[in-house]
This record gives sequence, structure tokens and C-alpha cells, in this order.
Amino acid sequence: MALRVGVIGGGQLARMMIAPAVELGLDLRVLAEGEGMSAGLAATAVGDYRDLDVVRDFVKDVDVVTFDHEHVPQTVLRALVADGVAVHPGPDALQFAQDKLVMRAKLAELGVPQPDWAAVHDASELRAFLDEHEGAGVVKTPRGGYDGKGVRVVRSADDAQDWFTALAEGEALLVEELVPFVRELAQQVARRPSGQIVAYPVVETVQRDGVCAEVIAPAPAAGDRLVQVAEGIGRSIAEGLGVTGMLAVELFETDDERILVNELAMRPHNSGHWSQDGAVTGQFEQHLRAVADLPLGDTAPRARWSVMVNILGGPQDGSLGQRFAGAMVEHPSAKIHTYGKDPRPGRKVGHVNVAGDDLDEAVYIARAAAAHFD
Repeated sequence: MALRVGVIGGGQLARMMIAPAVELGLDLRVLAEGEGMSAGLAATAVGDYRDLDVVRDFVKDVDVVTFDHEHVPQTVLRALVADGVAVHPGPDALQFAQDKLVMRAKLAELGVPQPDWAAVHDASELRAFLDEHEGAGVVKTPRGGYDGKGVRVVRSADDAQDWFTALAEGEALLVEELVPFVRELAQQVARRPSGQIVAYPVVETVQRDGVCAEVIAPAPAAGDRLVQVAEGIGRSIAEGLGVTGMLAVELFETDDERILVNELAMRPHNSGHWSQDGAVTGQFEQHLRAVADLPLGDTAPRARWSVMVNILGGPQDGSLGQRFAGAMVEHPSAKIHTYGKDPRPGRKVGHVNVAGDDLDEAVYIARAAAAHFD
């Protein structure tokens, strides 16, 4: 019988696990949040991932559980583990991707380089932090933020008053120094339960309005020191937190040549989409190998450069499908991936990968192909 892998969450990350699961001989099953989700082809159940009874009913027919997102409550995760279910990544690791305050405290314990930070419960505590950091900071809600949501640059304690007002008794916000970074990077590693770890090349990510717009792999002008430091950070976090599956570490490269950890994701990640077509083993196959405790694949690039450009929003008129032919005819070297989502301003509805020996040409082709879907 094929190993049965259950994915909680029916978004595009689960969708992109379908093809490699078939190729690996795995039986992929998905618990989708609703009808018509991106991963509908593999959805065997629809229900609320926050409901323990729903999740228990789903996992009774799988051998290992993994995730399309990090939002499954700890109470549900720990109940599954108590039931004897193999959960990867497990709740002890996943908590650090679910709560940024918990993450910051653990990374400090591990000695991982990161921005100055503090937990602030009210405006007076935030004001004290800003006074010590040249009057500016980045305030984050510890849980639930993504794609720039739940993140706010502040220069006055009053700038976060609405968030303080919404806090429950005893809760806090996270404030970090406003890092003087020159670019953003991402380091991906994969770790299987038996301990094997492999690392991908460090990549450069370009954000627009808080959303990842482009990725270049490997990061241009990345010297040996940067490559070694980034990979070392990724490996130390994966081992120190006990991560199983894919881990993405978002990084800042500062103007004084520091490499600092921004955020973590314990699943396939937007910064790794390039690997679908640009690496020997793509991140979606690698994640499945890792959670199934299979030998991990080669992470070497297939070409000198790979470029990923997100398709954001989609066409205002018509459908994505109507734009395929034009993009394919004009850019036959582009690999186009869509998510089965309806267009909506700012929404990630697909991405384009292009690999080649000339970076400028790869960037041009990827951007031009993605522009067909505007």
C-alpha cells in the first residue's frame, strides 16, 4: 500500500504537492477549508482545521500529517500527537512559526542573529523601545500575519494604539528595530525525522507592498561568507527547533554586512517556487520526501540562474486560462504555474519560472510572461 500523506489546508502549496506525490508513489489526501480550493484535485475532505473532531476524522486514514499553512491550533496538533499520529513538523517546532514572540525568544536562546526586539504590552513600553532605537520600529502582531498583514512601521507609540486596544489581558505585541537592510534573502533547508538535512542556495527576494514579487536564485553577488552564514543559520534553526519538512528562513542583509533572521516558515515557501523548475529536486517533492522520512534529493540548481515572478491579482477582464496561449507562444522557455484561484487585486494567483545562463534575459522573460496575466 502507498504511504498516505495527509495535508491540512487546501491552498496552492498543497496543490503543488500533488504532482510530486504521484511521481513518488505517495497517496496524497487534503483537508480543504472549503469547496473550490486550489488543491481540490486531491481534497478528500472539507472542514474546519480548528475543529479537533474534523481533523481526527481526516487523519484516521493517513500515515503522516503535514500542512499547507501554520495556522492549525496547538491544542489540535498536540491531541493528534497524543493519539499517536505522525505530525511533521510537530507542534513543538511549529509553535515557533505560529507565534513571533515565541520565535524571537527561542532564536535568542539559540544565539541566532536577529534584530533587536521586545514584547510590548502598552504604549509606554513601545515608547521606551522607540526612544532607544532612534524613534522608529516595526510593530507586528505575534500571530496570524502574512504577506505584510499584521506588520506596521511606527515612529510614535500612538501609531499602534488600535492594536494595543484590541489586545486581550496579558497579551503583547512584538516590536523590532527598523533594520537598515540593503536587500532581503531567504535560506531554505529540508530536514527529515531521522536527522538528514540538505540546504538550497540562498536566494534574493523582492517584496512589493509586503508581498513577495520576485525571487532570484542564487542570490546575485553572494560571496562565500554570505552563503556559509545563511546556510549555517538555516541548519542551526532546523536542528535547534527540531523542524521536519521544509524550512524557509527569511533574512535581512544589512548595510553593515550583518545577516539577520526576519521570519520563519515551516512548509514549502514562496521563496522556493523557483526550485520546481530550477533545481534537481523541487521544494514540493523535497517536503514530501522529508515528512515521509525518505532520502532527501539533490538541491543543486539546473542552470546558472533561476527567476520566479509572482502573478499578483490576475486579469481584470476574463480568466487566467484565456491568457495562457499568448504567454506560451511568446515565451516558450517560461514555466507557468497557476493556482486555480479567481483573480483579485493583490492576490497570489500563480507564478512564472525561467532558468538560464543570462540573468538579465531570465528576468526579462519571467516578467514579460507574467505580464500576460495582468
